[in-house]
Amino acid sequence: MKLTVTEFVSLDGVSQGPGSPEEDTSDGFTRGGWLVPYMDQTFIRQAAEWLGQADALLLGRRTYDAFARDWPQITDPNDPFTVLMNSLPKYVASHTLTTGSWNPTTVLSADVEAQVAELKQQPGRELQIHGSARLVQSVLAADLIDEFRLVVAPVIVGLGRRLFPDRGPSAGQRLVSSQSTPGGLSLQVYERAGLATYATYTGVSDVP
Repeated sequence: MKLTVTEFVSLDGVSQGPGSPEEDTSDGFTRGGWLVPYMDQTFIRQAAEWLGQADALLLGRRTYDAFARDWPQITDPNDPFTVLMNSLPKYVASHTLTTGSWNPTTVLSADVEAQVAELKQQPGRELQIHGSARLVQSVLAADLIDEFRLVVAPVIVGLGRRLFPDRGPSAGQRLVSSQSTPGGLSLQVYERAGLATYATYTGVSDVP
């Protein structure tokens, strides 16, 4: 399976609490809900298409707990995500959980990166990470991520947990697709492109 990451981020890289002020108040965060004013049906259709490519979900414990609490309660028949979110196999990376309440769930502990590498060897389409920024950082450092799908909101949040922290790993990425929505979101898809490269600018004549 291919490991893909879908993340909502602000212009200043914040990924914490995009859906509501109550979603994630850890570390005193009070600016949640910053994505919602920019959501539109173009975004919904694309996000549903992405989720439709999943054969399993990989989540960090904090995101898993929030999803396990909220998704089973959604009964809107027009919601294109609910059936898949509740029925797909879930893998949760945690050193504290022993079982999961949101079935079907498998808990990954001990060497999570090694277990994720093993999951990638199984047949299937995509193993998808949603949210779970800390997990993203660890599997990125292990060079396990094949594709990033970033939903960038036109807002500077100013504080909160960022998807890519200072002193994190460097990695090259290739832009696969980019589109904007009527609500102002930027939907960007990147695939892994080896190590990050560096060069010195010597003038416009040397630019391809």
